[in-house]
Amino acid sequence: MSSAATPKLERFTSIDTLRGFAVLGILMMNIQGFAMVMQAYGYPLAHMDFSGANRDAWFYSHVFFAMKAMTIFSTLFGAGIVLFLGEEKQARIGLHYSRMIWLLLIGFLHAWVFWWGDILVPYAIMGMIVVWARRMPVAGLLILGIILIALTGALGAVGMSFMPAMPEDQLQAMMMPTADMVAENVALYQQGFLARLPYNFSTAITAETMQVTFFAPRLAGAMLVGMALFKMGFLTLRWSAAHYAIAAVISLGIGLPATWWGTMHHLEANFALDQYWVGETVNYFMSPVVAFGYGAVVMLACKTGLFRMLLYPFTAAGRMAFTNYLTQTLTMTFLFVGAPGLGWIGTVERAEQVQIVLIVWLVQLIVSPLWLSVFRFGPFEWLWRSLTYLRFQPLVKPAARSAGAPPVG
Repeated sequence: MSSAATPKLERFTSIDTLRGFAVLGILMMNIQGFAMVMQAYGYPLAHMDFSGANRDAWFYSHVFFAMKAMTIFSTLFGAGIVLFLGEEKQARIGLHYSRMIWLLLIGFLHAWVFWWGDILVPYAIMGMIVVWARRMPVAGLLILGIILIALTGALGAVGMSFMPAMPEDQLQAMMMPTADMVAENVALYQQGFLARLPYNFSTAITAETMQVTFFAPRLAGAMLVGMALFKMGFLTLRWSAAHYAIAAVISLGIGLPATWWGTMHHLEANFALDQYWVGETVNYFMSPVVAFGYGAVVMLACKTGLFRMLLYPFTAAGRMAFTNYLTQTLTMTFLFVGAPGLGWIGTVERAEQVQIVLIVWLVQLIVSPLWLSVFRFGPFEWLWRSLTYLRFQPLVKPAARSAGAPPVG
């Protein structure tokens, strides 16, 4: 391995903190893809009870988390590219592609073996493309990013409007499985980790294909917006507290009521296929607005410093976002897939899923600061960084190493 020194990158606590909120928020939606059949993620009537507390759990998670945490994660990925490379034409571009290639390989392993809902593969592919836009001016990045996001949303709305005309077998595979299909899928996952590998692999391939084709402009657009937000100082606390407050009030004041209305429309229409596109399209276009509002709230909290002690666990979770994301998958796989796991799929209702998410949040908010008190990186961050630079990176902090050294004399 090369012995070349690795440069020290500037860290922005505000970015780490926002990333911490995002990686935790992602699990609130992702758990549905572990605990239930795949179709239930987009069509909640597909599996298990949908009344009372379970209906409420779906409603509030959809309003406050669906596509919002993922949008934040995507924008921060774009910001991270600018932070890592700067705007020089060829500066460290080889290292960037090394990072993306290793992320792609880790993503393939994550998706094909553990969970079909992986995001690392499309992120790595889009990261190799959008990097060439990092030198664009802020206005150009914002305009292009918004156009790409809007284009994907418009095409998605048109596609969903044709769902009532889809062949029955396609609808069953995509959204509305029969009771026999649900029972077969649950039994397969309960059977064990190895038994469900072929199904998980084929589902992951389908999901990845959709992500890097139909959904790719959305990902690229969010990353470009993230680059713009980094350059204009939104993510690095260069805005005034008043501007952050105004941005939060306007964005959340528009985005959350609209998303609430779209989610209520789903319920009132009972997810009818000819109306499904309405609620989904509203949430699609409002999710960046809400995500921006969430970001403004976190930036305001970081700017004022009033909640510094409360924010630090989220900052630590954000610094270990890669590790936390992957350990969420490992935890969910153990809980919901059979031997050597517990095989809980199809037995944990939505309200109980929320309780599991809260427990995982608590554990990761406790473990992340404790880990970083001794180590420089999370374990998967360390692995990714070592692979990128082709040399083992120092993991233990000097102070921790000294504290553990035997006394001299």
